[in-house]
Amino acid sequence: MKNFLKDSKRVHFIGIGGIGISAIARMLILEGKKVSGSDMSDSENISELKKTGAKIFIGHDSKNISKDIDLVIYTIAITPENPEFKQVVKLGIKMITYPQALHEISKDKFTIAVSGTHGKTTTTAMIAKIMMDAGLDPTVIVGSMLKDTKTNFIAGKSKYLVVESCEYRKSFLNIEPTVAIVTNIDNDHLDFYKDLADIQSAFTEFVNKVPKSGYIICNPRDKIVSPILSDIKAKVISSEEFFDRELKMKVPGDHNKKNASMALAVAHILQIDKHKALKSVEGFSGTWRRFEHKGETKDGVIVYDDYAHHPTEIKATLKGAREFFNNKKIIVVFQPHLFSRTKLLLNDFAKSFNDADEVLLAPIYPAREVFDPTISSEILSGKIKNKKVISFKSFEDIEKYIKENLKKGDVLITVGAGDVYKIGEGLVSSI
Repeated sequence: MKNFLKDSKRVHFIGIGGIGISAIARMLILEGKKVSGSDMSDSENISELKKTGAKIFIGHDSKNISKDIDLVIYTIAITPENPEFKQVVKLGIKMITYPQALHEISKDKFTIAVSGTHGKTTTTAMIAKIMMDAGLDPTVIVGSMLKDTKTNFIAGKSKYLVVESCEYRKSFLNIEPTVAIVTNIDNDHLDFYKDLADIQSAFTEFVNKVPKSGYIICNPRDKIVSPILSDIKAKVISSEEFFDRELKMKVPGDHNKKNASMALAVAHILQIDKHKALKSVEGFSGTWRRFEHKGETKDGVIVYDDYAHHPTEIKATLKGAREFFNNKKIIVVFQPHLFSRTKLLLNDFAKSFNDADEVLLAPIYPAREVFDPTISSEILSGKIKNKKVISFKSFEDIEKYIKENLKKGDVLITVGAGDVYKIGEGLVSSI
């Protein structure tokens, strides 16, 4: 079978700004291919791609597709109605999805695939650091920017591939894992999955892709994870054997210690010296948008940012923040991500902010969805109890409130998978 990634000389990406798909673009640029791509808006990720030589179009237009393109790779959020998608079909250009591209990359590698509803990015980054520190030279594709390398892609020369594997639309089933990590399973992506059982079914398919000679790392005593292990071929490694509550880390929270236990289990499988692996984990400084310290405002407000967009993630982030900052006042700016997620998990979101002193709500970030008038941040604000909660119409209104009401030593955490991080960055850069 033809390897379209290796054989193509000019590749176009629809949705090139996505944190995962952009890693493939970086890989192909490093291989000397001509890369172009389009996205609906500019971003830091887009800016970095331009620096590496990618030709970027802002906005999707059929004119962006030329006859000399050999291959088009598109994000699974793109629909057949997209003008570029239509033009690719019209011209008869080979087209594959981002997950299908991952399949081409992973099928010939010793692939360590990190899945799970929460903690995928951090766990992937921890594993990458351990392996790089041990000199194993892995190729790495991660859903965030690694702080040490300031990229979401590392071009290794060894047989190893470490890849973040997302369950949305079952995209992780395109990967061929030698080692599969399942950090946890929770209700999410309910715009695609029917319920938790449907999500578990997808994870069951995923772990069954691991060959008899491979490994599955998870917590087999987790009541939601254990059912997916009923008929597997591979050996199960319990992450609980590597969990250390006393582990000293730069990133706070028990959830990060659980992530570390998964990474240390990988180190065990690869026969990396235990003390060297522990040293790597202890020195891990996090990734972009995972409890990331952004700086301070001119008034001395401490600013952090986190990608948490599910109730479980928000709880874990704020619990870690409370442990880290103890008695300081913590103010959260939360931007709900997707109308469907906010609506389906409304009551869970309302209970997610117990470790914050104040909650400021931005309008819902729609991403791939159309406007839904039956759900809003105002509705969420009415559900949050025993907390000062204010819902705002715009980022500008939130920034004005912060400047007028927050004091030196207060901790501001922007939270969400959309563009809420811009609030903190704007306040810090305006010093």
